[in-house]
Amino acid sequence: MKKHLLLAAILLPLSVSAQSNWVKMKEEVLFPDPPFRQCHASTLVEVSDGKLLVSCFGGSGEGQKDVAIWLATIDKQGQVSRPKSVATGVVNDTLRYPTWNPVLFREQQGKLLLFYKVGPNPREWWGMVQTSSDEGKTWTTARRLPSGILGPIKNKPVQLANGTILSPSSVEETTDRWKVHLEKSTDRGQTWQRIPVDTASALDVIQPSILRYSGGRLQLLCRSKQGSVVQAWSTDNGNTWGKLSKTTLLNPNSGTDAVTLRDGSQLIVYNPDVPGKDWFNGRGKLRVAQSRDGQKWNDVAVLENGDKEEYSYPAIIQTRDGRVHITYTYDRKNIKHVVLQGGGK
Repeated sequence: MKKHLLLAAILLPLSVSAQSNWVKMKEEVLFPDPPFRQCHASTLVEVSDGKLLVSCFGGSGEGQKDVAIWLATIDKQGQVSRPKSVATGVVNDTLRYPTWNPVLFREQQGKLLLFYKVGPNPREWWGMVQTSSDEGKTWTTARRLPSGILGPIKNKPVQLANGTILSPSSVEETTDRWKVHLEKSTDRGQTWQRIPVDTASALDVIQPSILRYSGGRLQLLCRSKQGSVVQAWSTDNGNTWGKLSKTTLLNPNSGTDAVTLRDGSQLIVYNPDVPGKDWFNGRGKLRVAQSRDGQKWNDVAVLENGDKEEYSYPAIIQTRDGRVHITYTYDRKNIKHVVLQGGGK
């Protein structure tokens, strides 16, 4: 176990809103001596009180054949383990593909699922999943998901009170069109049903997050090519969805993540910029915004305020102690971990 690199003092205020009382409790780069040249697309989950698992893909560079899925633990004392490879894109002795976008999820009965993608690129990849019953110490042999089912593309599934799992997914078509959909399981992830979302929309959207409201209302928040975070709403626990529409949140064609807090409010982590000439433009600044209704959003924390750096692809959860944990790509060289507390109603 290696001691993590602490980047900020305890209780450093982060608020950028007079109405916010969020406080940064910790800020750290997770891997002092990473076993990969580049990494991206982190995901995290709480497995027991105070213990987290963090995963990302890493290798010589995104899309390269040596890119594998890596996993590390953060224990109750905050110690970070050295990441270990838990999945690769090896097909046989002579064929290997890169891996992409791991997503960790703990279902209600405690089983862990690690979803990821394998394939030459996001237009041709396929979904894989493996499970663990011992908090990620050991994993089953990975299995390929059925045709047409990709698993969660970037962000975590949600599980409803009745046990139904809703997995936020999307496709990048060879025509350059982007479309989101949901994948629904009523048997703890054994089988899946695909649910379309506004397939006639002219908006290009991928990588949705799912937010929950009372009365069976759900909201999707999606990355888009059109300069805004895009939303869709459901009033029947995700079985059907309304039209896609732009929110007031900017989006420079970069991934976001969002979470419903236990107090009923919503948080999103996003890059507050519009698309530039290149796909990586606009990823130097990273903020957290909060909403009570999913319509009006207020920035409550500044995580990064850079320029040409890349701080992107966040993942966000709330742990049992009420704190909010966020991980994100730290200039492709590492994964950064931030802990927030407070931010009441």
